[in-house]
Amino acid sequence: MELRHLRYFVAVADDLSITRAAERLNIAQPALSHQIKSLETEIGTALLQRLSRGVALTEPGRAFADDARAVLAAVDAAKARARRIATGDVGQIRIGFTSSASFHPLVTGAIRDYRSAHPDVQVELLEETTASLLAAFRAGRVDVAFMRPDEGEVDDLWARHLFDEPMVVALPATHRLAAETGPVGLAELSGEGFIVYPRRNGRALYDGIMAACAAAGFSPHIAQNAPQLASVVNLVATGIALAIVPRSMARLATEGVRYRAIRGPAPAAPMTLVRQPAPEMPHARIFTDLVLARLRNGGEAA
Repeated sequence: MELRHLRYFVAVADDLSITRAAERLNIAQPALSHQIKSLETEIGTALLQRLSRGVALTEPGRAFADDARAVLAAVDAAKARARRIATGDVGQIRIGFTSSASFHPLVTGAIRDYRSAHPDVQVELLEETTASLLAAFRAGRVDVAFMRPDEGEVDDLWARHLFDEPMVVALPATHRLAAETGPVGLAELSGEGFIVYPRRNGRALYDGIMAACAAAGFSPHIAQNAPQLASVVNLVATGIALAIVPRSMARLATEGVRYRAIRGPAPAAPMTLVRQPAPEMPHARIFTDLVLARLRNGGEAA
């Protein structure tokens, strides 16, 4: 039994006439009669009562017609859903981002725009460190991500550098420099303790901060490590030390923390959009196209 047999029988059941059904299906009447007879033989019971004019459904025929209509409707729905998934209209996308990226307006705006344009796509958000996102790509657990990889870390993936975000100094509100305005030189921080994001979680940020401090003539004293940049800012609020963080972190209005720009050569936090080079489903490609278009059209950069 094939789907065409179900369509043939439903057409006959709708018209109660093999002649009219054959015309509508554009097949010869004897051929349609043969297909219906073969279907009855396979099922093992009569589905139609042949009359002098037309046909009538037997009780098994009425039940079979109802079930056949349901099967054909399910097949049509399955085909439509498969087409919508193939075009990115439904399905799922897993979007990753680092904790600092979640505060940047380009990232939040792109996710908002994608949800609005594709309301039937399930969006799963994953907040991870850069190192964890790299591992998630290798394991197939993320489709696209905003992250801050170091040189060479995403060579096997599709990647587009979006911008270099300036970094700022996060100071405890009680710090001697917190009450001042204007940029602060890194050399002024040479005797301070630093709260840092561990290098194992993100080499690019860590190495950039260390290099900038070295260029200012000192090696920072690391007073505390914190696993996420949000945690770094929260620890600054305790007063134990200061930190250098991406400027978008200033959107985290943490009580007890003051932010100051850096004067002169300062570290920058690169933001990169990453996905698999040849994704099986179109959702990641559609999302990356949206992000790049938003950037080209004057969306928030740094």
